[in-house]
Amino acid sequence: MTITPPALSVFESLESEVRSYCRGWPAVFDRAQGSRIHDEDGHSYLDFFSGAGALNYGHNNPVLKRALLDYLERDGITHGLDMSTTAKRAFLSTFQDVVLRPRDLDYKVMFPGPTGTNAVEAALKLARKAKGREAIVSFTNAFHGMSLGSLAVTGNAFKRAGAGIPLVHGTPMPFDHYLDGQVPDFLWFERLLADQGSGLNQPAAVIVETIQGEGGINVARAEWLRGLAELCKRRDMLLIVDDIQMGCGRTGPFFSFEEAGIEPDIVTLSKSISGYGLPMSLTLFKPELDLWEPGEHNGTFRGNNPAFVTATAALDTYWADGQMEKQTLARGEQIEAALGEIVREHRHSGVEFRGRGLVWGLEFADKRRAGDVCARAFELGMLLETSGPESEVVKLLPALTITPDELDEGLRTLARAVRETA
Repeated sequence: MTITPPALSVFESLESEVRSYCRGWPAVFDRAQGSRIHDEDGHSYLDFFSGAGALNYGHNNPVLKRALLDYLERDGITHGLDMSTTAKRAFLSTFQDVVLRPRDLDYKVMFPGPTGTNAVEAALKLARKAKGREAIVSFTNAFHGMSLGSLAVTGNAFKRAGAGIPLVHGTPMPFDHYLDGQVPDFLWFERLLADQGSGLNQPAAVIVETIQGEGGINVARAEWLRGLAELCKRRDMLLIVDDIQMGCGRTGPFFSFEEAGIEPDIVTLSKSISGYGLPMSLTLFKPELDLWEPGEHNGTFRGNNPAFVTATAALDTYWADGQMEKQTLARGEQIEAALGEIVREHRHSGVEFRGRGLVWGLEFADKRRAGDVCARAFELGMLLETSGPESEVVKLLPALTITPDELDEGLRTLARAVRETA
């Protein structure tokens, strides 16, 4: 594909240097539908990025769009703070009936603000309030958001440095596989908890991603997650699962922790919970943790009613019959087979892959190569991003609704990009 560099003058002259994705994808995008996004010059791209996981049901999903347009056309409430609305009632009822009850999960639902980091901040604040302690344990290569509390439990040095102040009350522990299996799980964590001279204050909570997306598609084993849950219970620490990117069906089940058979004390959701890419987040917690005073944690945009509408439509359409999980796992097998072929073809150049459901990573020993693969894929008409502490992993996040043919097309394009950047 021949791509003419777009007229970017207004972006370069007026928009901040902080912009990032647009640098890797030098196009001005105009419209999108399903797994395709189009620029203003008519070029079409297959999207394996999905809004960083915010578009699990594709761009402008027709069912969700119809529900949203009907709601707006009847002058439904758009902005409502945390007032009771018909849109919120419909979402809460559907979320309970379709998601919580079938999984025997008893959670209160909090709308903390529109973004994932809002959900994390609320989770951390609530854990500290409930336990009367300050310390939070997180894990190596974790990513939980860009506000100060979330950054304090994020591992990436570049992102942490942007805070400009000390990030305190957070202590990192080794994530699963971090020590290559040479040390028993949680040995260091247990030792610090038991030793009065360790310098680790008794934590209020532990926050974890079951699969670290920004950290490089690091997949925690089910037994490791069960061990962590048992440790938290035994040591009187709350377990927070950050399911912002891996929830809403990304790994197969609606919640990524279901495979491990654990029940976190607190769960954070965002990204695809609205189903349409509209800002929305949830903090879920066990009823006994609902210790908030009215208005103790608030925000102007904590009740996004159009997002309630599309979220309800997404749950009714894709989660009421249990078929989405089966489809996602089948698509995951398709990806796994294709990535296996790529690794075998390039077995002498240090290429590895890992993932689950519809989140996968292709890691390169030559850390610069992942960026080259993504750049070549863009030239071939495909959106991919990198992840990992040194951007050494090509990250695959196709929509859950992608067709087998589109998935095959994307995987062939990826294989070509890897081959042509060798």
